[in-house]
Amino acid sequence: MDIRPIKTDADYEWALAEVTRYFEQQPEPGSMEGDRFDVLSDLIAAYEERHFPLPDADPVEALRAFLEATGRTQQDLAALLGSAPRASEVLRRKRALTVDMIGKLSKEWGIPADVLVRPYRLAA
Repeated sequence: MDIRPIKTDADYEWALAEVTRYFEQQPEPGSMEGDRFDVLSDLIAAYEERHFPLPDADPVEALRAFLEATGRTQQDLAALLGSAPRASEVLRRKRALTVDMIGKLSKEWGIPADVLVRPYRLAA
């Protein structure tokens, strides 16, 4: 396995490029490639926690910051949440995050659930 610590921005970019290719074709869990994906994902998460901490923000601000920091898009959020209108409504504060949505964001993307369950205002 060609994995190394993430110490610099260049290392971070390399690791992101490595895991991005797995998004198209996910490796089999428990396989050598699956283990590589898991280790790289953990290294990326640790680096991001140190260098891109989520601000003490409401859940929507934190979600937006996470999307920006990780290069994910609203389309990625839509795929995770199940529909483009749902993702749009959440980001525009027209729909509150549900327990199911929070669970998916936490499990799939590693966003701490405690960041997402904070109370916040919806748009009128």
